Amino acid sequence: MPSDREGAERRVRTDWRDHPRLVEEIGGLEEVRRGRAAVFGFGPATALAAARANEALGLPGTATPAAVTALMDKAVLRARSNTLHPGRPVSFARCGRASLLPFIAGLIGYPCVVKPRWGERGEGVGLLVDDAAARAAAGSYPEVTDLLVEEFLEGPELAVEALSRQGRHRVLGWTRRLTGPDLAAVGHELPVALDPAEAEAVRALVRAVLDLAGHRDGPSHTEVVLTPRGPRLIEAHARPGAEDLVRLLRLAHGTDVLALALAAALGLPDPPRRPRAAHAGLRYVDFPPGLRLALAAPALAAARAVPGVVRARLDVPAHATVRHAPTGALHHAHVIASAPTAAALHGALDRATALLRPSDADRAGYAGFA
Repeated sequence: MPSDREGAERRVRTDWRDHPRLVEEIGGLEEVRRGRAAVFGFGPATALAAARANEALGLPGTATPAAVTALMDKAVLRARSNTLHPGRPVSFARCGRASLLPFIAGLIGYPCVVKPRWGERGEGVGLLVDDAAARAAAGSYPEVTDLLVEEFLEGPELAVEALSRQGRHRVLGWTRRLTGPDLAAVGHELPVALDPAEAEAVRALVRAVLDLAGHRDGPSHTEVVLTPRGPRLIEAHARPGAEDLVRLLRLAHGTDVLALALAAALGLPDPPRRPRAAHAGLRYVDFPPGLRLALAAPALAAARAVPGVVRARLDVPAHATVRHAPTGALHHAHVIASAPTAAALHGALDRATALLRPSDADRAGYAGFA
C-alpha cells in the first residue's frame, strides 16, 4: 500500500484488500516483528482491513475486527442502543425486499428514514414522507436487499469524534452537521454551543454506544441527533470522521484527531495541542447534471482568495460536464474556512460558495449546457 504522506519513512506496495498478502508484506518489517507498530485504516473501506491485520500480527492499540463490524452493522447497533432508552426506543425494522418498503414504512410511520444496513457516508439514505415517496424509493434498490427503516429523529445533528484507549473513551470534539430537506449534508461547522447537561448527555451516549459495540481502542466517529427526548444515535464507526471534519477540529480547537490516534496506538505521548478558539466551517457546492464547468478554474481561484478560506476544491474535473447528481458524502465542490467569529465565518463561506455557484443570470457565461 503506497504512502505519500509527508514524513513516511518507508513505502510498502500491496493490495490492502488481499488480507493474506497484506499481512505477509507488512509482517516482514522489523518494527512489526518487534511489536512496535500498528496498522491504521482511517477510511470506511480500510478500517476493517487494518483491524484484521493487527489481530493477525498480534499488534495492540487499535480496534478489533469484532468491534469494527459491530459498529458497521446498523441493525444490530440500533437494537443495542435502544437498550439505553427503554422508555422511548427508536422505532425501526429491517426490510429484505424493496417491494415491501412502502408497507414497512407505513408501519414505522411517516416521516421515516431508509438506509442500507451496511452503508457508509450517506450512500442510499433517503427520507420518506409518504407512500408515494416510499414507492419511488423502492425502485432505487435491488429487489433482494438489506435495508433498515427507522423513525425520523428530529433535531440538530452532531458528528462526534472520540478516541478510546483500553476501554476508556475520550470525546475530542464535535461539529454541527447541516442538512438539506432530503437529509443530505450541506456542510459542517463548529464550535457548537451546548448547555453542560446536554453536552454531558452526548458524551454519555457516545461512550455507552462504544461500550455496547465492544470498542476499546482507537478512534471513532459517532453521529447523534439532539431530540426533545435527549440525544439519540444515528450511527457510529470505528474510524475518524472524513478528512474535512478532522481538519475543522484542528482549525478551530487545535485538536489533531489523527495524530492523537497514532500516538495512542503506538504508546507515545499526546502531541501538543495548540488551542485557537476560532470558528471553522465547511460548505458543499453541487451543480446540476448537464452543466459544463467552462470557467471553473477562475471561479476556484477567486474563492480561494476570499479572506478566511483555507481550502476551496473542485471534486470533479475542471472543464468537464457534470454527469451525476451528488450522492451520499460525494459532492461536486467544497469550501473550508476559519474565522475569529461566527459572523466572519459565515461571511467567508457565503462569499466563496457564491463564487463557485453560478447564478441564473451569469450561468451562460460561467458554463454552457451540453
